[in-house]
Amino acid sequence: MRFFLFLPFLLGVFSPVFSDEYHDKESSGVQIETLLKSSKQRNGKLLPKYPTSKPEITVLKITIPPNTVLPPHTHPVINSGVILEGILELTDKDGTKQIFKKDDAFNEVVNIIHTGKVIGESPVVVVVFYAGTKKLPLTVLTKNN
Repeated sequence: MRFFLFLPFLLGVFSPVFSDEYHDKESSGVQIETLLKSSKQRNGKLLPKYPTSKPEITVLKITIPPNTVLPPHTHPVINSGVILEGILELTDKDGTKQIFKKDDAFNEVVNIIHTGKVIGESPVVVVVFYAGTKKLPLTVLTKNN
């Protein structure tokens, strides 16, 4: 009887999705583009372990006006961003600067003080995916950079 439980998998009826090759791109028109796949933060260090409490995913679309400098802050949870519009300069406490523009994706640094600055006359629109918990804040403002 147990064999019949696995029969659908053997026949490919319930095939697990392991990659973008799952979709028949020729006939479906589905397009998949990997924007980011990394186990490292934007500073090159490994991402920390996920919290052990109940997970909560948050997705935010953030619009930052031109000439805006974000105050010093940290993120206590893993998060990734994709720039939809504009140019964003991120500066870490140690002075390291990185610039991200339209279609750039990045894993933000965790528990590292940094600021953000809009470059140019256009607003920055960024979608950020946070992998946190109900008990952890997404962003914590700090007093000094």
